Amino acid sequence: MAAAGQVVLFERRTAEPLLRHVVGGILRAERTEQARTLLDVALAAQVSTAYLSEVERGRKEASSEVLAAICRALGLRVVDLLARSQDEFDAEASRRAGAERRSLSSQPRAVRELYALAASPRRSAPPARSVTSGTPTTTVLLLAA
Repeated sequence: MAAAGQVVLFERRTAEPLLRHVVGGILRAERTEQARTLLDVALAAQVSTAYLSEVERGRKEASSEVLAAICRALGLRVVDLLARSQDEFDAEASRRAGAERRSLSSQPRAVRELYALAASPRRSAPPARSVTSGTPTTTVLLLAA
C-alpha cells in the first residue's frame, strides 16, 4: 500500500480467479437454476452433499471424474462447463483491463507518461555528459505529490 504522497508505478496485481472458484460458481448457478437441492444432485452424482457443497464454493478441487459425474447429474456436458468457464475468465480479464485503464486515466499526466515510458521498449542512449568535467553523470527523477 502506498503512503500518502508516494507515487507507485508498479503495483502487485491480484491473481486471476482460481479455476475451482469459477467452476464451482457455474455448477451452483446451474443447480439453483434447475431448482434442485444439494442432496438431489449429490445423490445423482454419487458424491456426498458436503463434498458437492465444497466444490460449489470453490473449496475443493474436484477430479475430472467427479466433475463429469456432477455435470451428468445436472444434464450438463463437461465441454459446456469448460466453455462457460472460459467465458467467465474472459469477462474477468475484460473487467480488469477496464479497471486498469480507468485507474491509469485518473492519474496525473506525469504518471501516465512514466507508465508509457516503462511500457515502451528500452532504447540505449549514451550517458549524459557533464558540461564542466566531461565525465558521465546520472539523472534521477524524483516525484512527490
